[in-house]
Amino acid sequence: MEEPTAVNPRPPPSLAARWRRLSWRDRALLGEALLTVGLARLAIVLVPFRHVARIAATRPRRPPAADAREQIIRVRWAIRAVARRMPFRALCLEQGLSARMMLNRRSLPTTLFYGVMKGAEGQLMAHLWVRSDEIEVIGTEGLERFTLLATFPPLDKPGTARGADRAR
Repeated sequence: MEEPTAVNPRPPPSLAARWRRLSWRDRALLGEALLTVGLARLAIVLVPFRHVARIAATRPRRPPAADAREQIIRVRWAIRAVARRMPFRALCLEQGLSARMMLNRRSLPTTLFYGVMKGAEGQLMAHLWVRSDEIEVIGTEGLERFTLLATFPPLDKPGTARGADRAR
């Protein structure tokens, strides 16, 4: 915990204090994010990727709600808040699958973008990012360095200008 200073006379509130200030709606959303990030991690570790990809490619069955933008932003907040506190790795793949599950449950369409780049020492580095309704949800920092390999669900016409525009 940060010590009080002349510039900052009070230490920042504890995690428990911040939790108590949250509404029940926010607590439920964080609980859902905790569950889905955990499920995503288990799926990545235990399930063959072809099955994970099939789950990632499912589309919502109902039309999206009127407050879609607010829901997307709240889901992004919850996943980021939970992911940085998980006792295991919860990076772009886990966060992306979690965002996909949470937004799909709210009937909000999402697209998962999977890209690669060469690292400084020539190693291949993969990255997953998510967009919903043209809103960047998860993992969208530094995308210009990655080459798009696949989307889930597939874009209308991969490699076309429309597909390339939607990826960035």
